Amino acid sequence: MTSRHSAPLRLLTRHLSPLVVAALLVALLAGLPVASVGFNLLLGGTSETWSHLAATVLPEYISNSLALCAGVGLGVAVIGVATAWLTAMHDFPGRRFFEWALVLPLAVPAYVMAYVYTDFLQFVGPVQSALREIFGWEFGDYYFPDIRTLPGAMLMFVFVLYPYVYLLARTAFLERAGGVLEAARTLGIGPWRAFFTVSLPLARPAIAAGVALALMETLADYGTVAYFAVNTFTTGIYRAWFSLGDRVASAQLAAMLLGFVLLLVAVERITRGRARYNNTSTRHRAPAGRLRGGAALLAMLSCLTPLALGFLLPAYLLLRMALGEGDAQFGERFLVLARNSFTLAGLTALVAVALAVLLAYSARLSRTLLAQGLNRLVGLGYAVPGTVIAVGVLIPVTRLDNWLAGQWESAFGSNPGLLLTGGIAALIYAYLARFLSVALQTVDASLSKITPSMDDAARSLGLGQGRTLREVHVPILRGSLFTAGLLVFVDVMKELPATLVMRPFNFDTLATQAYTLASDERLAEASTAALAIVAVGLLPLIALSRQISRARK
Repeated sequence: MTSRHSAPLRLLTRHLSPLVVAALLVALLAGLPVASVGFNLLLGGTSETWSHLAATVLPEYISNSLALCAGVGLGVAVIGVATAWLTAMHDFPGRRFFEWALVLPLAVPAYVMAYVYTDFLQFVGPVQSALREIFGWEFGDYYFPDIRTLPGAMLMFVFVLYPYVYLLARTAFLERAGGVLEAARTLGIGPWRAFFTVSLPLARPAIAAGVALALMETLADYGTVAYFAVNTFTTGIYRAWFSLGDRVASAQLAAMLLGFVLLLVAVERITRGRARYNNTSTRHRAPAGRLRGGAALLAMLSCLTPLALGFLLPAYLLLRMALGEGDAQFGERFLVLARNSFTLAGLTALVAVALAVLLAYSARLSRTLLAQGLNRLVGLGYAVPGTVIAVGVLIPVTRLDNWLAGQWESAFGSNPGLLLTGGIAALIYAYLARFLSVALQTVDASLSKITPSMDDAARSLGLGQGRTLREVHVPILRGSLFTAGLLVFVDVMKELPATLVMRPFNFDTLATQAYTLASDERLAEASTAALAIVAVGLLPLIALSRQISRARK
């Protein structure tokens, strides 16, 4: 009887090893901000602020967010699929350059793009000044569209985020279209009909995933919509917390924004359905059709336009402004900003990589649904906007801070102030809750490629789990660990909403400096910090571009 009842207990104890317990604690801490938002939503009731927001600006938040999603989704799908199809399935002058260069707009944050184009297209900017000089126009003689509008925000997001669709769709075209297209051609199906009836349906899951990623980034953005005065949930959360001082209202807005994001994830999964899109051909690439004459020129222009508008022109304008009129405080002040940004990004990257190794290695050893579920829980963090994460972190951490200060004062007779939210600890926690999944996916993908027989061989030599990880897996994973850290580093450098909400007093970064100067209409001065962010963002894209170049050989 005793042995029969103790068997499940032994099984549970074996599954809940110290490594799994540590992974469980990390996953719960990563999911706490989202749970905090939901918890405060349920217990907060309905405040007067919320009633006021619901009666005045909430419909605008919803309509603008839906309009942004519709416009950005359509734009990134069209540009991403078109450029992916051209570079994957055709040969034309410049194709080898475009196939890796088209990912470069990912290095430019959308809010930086907004600052650049505002300066470029404003009344005193070079475009309108040139038009007035050429045609002799005066103020009021002509109409010029205002970029700081909802359609303008859509364009900023489209030209920055289309590479998500481009990368996934291009991979799908290369891996799944080869043999099927050859079969379609033998049946007399033309190129256009083959694209719409064969290639596009096969790539539909990849396209849907790319569009979903782009829309999550759109909903998470604060700098662009705030600068363009487009009221969305992110701007509403920021105002409810800081301007109105109502954490309940901010949590309710954050919960609604989180609902939007979860709806996007659900729609993407539903559109994929139960269908399977496996490649049954041994040929992974269809022969590229050679384009000549007008068709080749049109293909070049189709690839050059989004690249020029999304990276080449903004990078040139930033460089010109930074060299010509840049930040007057470039010297010591800029070094302080760079130090703050690099400190936050470096610490977050190191901790994220260490925790990602813990989670991935725990799942590898336990091979249970619990470990897999923990990793999926952590994976949700990247889908949650930075503003939601910030609100979800501030609410429990502030309460913990106040409790610790009270205990300290009771014990020592002095108030130490805010220990967590008064420094960078809470901010790094918010970064980890949002970006830990980036490191986890990279490490987990590489760890899964290491054959289990290596673990068995290590155990046969008397190595424990810790030594096996240190002496066997880590040396093999060194390149992936560096990549994971680099991705987290760049994401933290670009992150604006969480940094604005949670940064300590008088603690600025390159991202907040660029936003502050641009908000004060000091666009030329903002270019220095913005250019530094773009330069850092190029690092992982250069590595990705090299992989794309090697893949074509």
